[in-house]
Amino acid sequence: MLQGNLLTHGTPGVASTPSFERVELDAHSWVDVCRGFLIGADEVMAELIEGVAWRTGRRQMYDREVDDPRLSRWWRDPDEVPHPALGAARASICAHYDRELGGVGLNYYRDGADSVAFHRDRELRDPATTLVAIVTLGSQRPFRLRPFGGGPSIDLGPASGDLLVMGGRCQTEWEHGVPKVGRSVGPRVSASWRWSPDGSHRRAQSDGYFTSRQWRAAAPGSAETGSAHPFG
Repeated sequence: MLQGNLLTHGTPGVASTPSFERVELDAHSWVDVCRGFLIGADEVMAELIEGVAWRTGRRQMYDREVDDPRLSRWWRDPDEVPHPALGAARASICAHYDRELGGVGLNYYRDGADSVAFHRDRELRDPATTLVAIVTLGSQRPFRLRPFGGGPSIDLGPASGDLLVMGGRCQTEWEHGVPKVGRSVGPRVSASWRWSPDGSHRRAQSDGYFTSRQWRAAAPGSAETGSAHPFG
């Protein structure tokens, strides 16, 4: 696991001299890791948890309906952001890669029982040359990547304020996930932006890209916690 950063408190903003390390997954797929990209990430997370109107996704799984084991919220308009620091983060990433990313999407992992299974971001219509950028806010959790279909995984373990950018054929040849953890962990919010050369990253609706889900409002402070979800 790569070393995490400690700059999680302070006035929120992008680090003045972010440093990127590229992890080559194969000849066509890569992940850039930028530790300490966003300063004050814990403060940003706390404001988002309290201020965002979170939603729960519900989808069909085999013969029953189940809730997504995390809360989410998406913004289609890149200029509409739930926190100014996220607008600054997007602008910095756009400038670094010379690409216009779409609006921000947030996923809220309330505790160690919240998770997302291995998957590819297949809603991007041209996955061979996409960018998916993710900033972690809050508790450090495993973030695993493995070859599509199975195989040994690697864990990038982003800490609060770290940035991961998956590129090349990462959404075709690899899959990623945030597994459940048995130990007690605090909350984690991930902020993500996407780019695809065919413009499919701009097709998100108010609930994101997930047209297969039904959505309802969720109060993060209620008894609806991650441990209530039956799958991960």
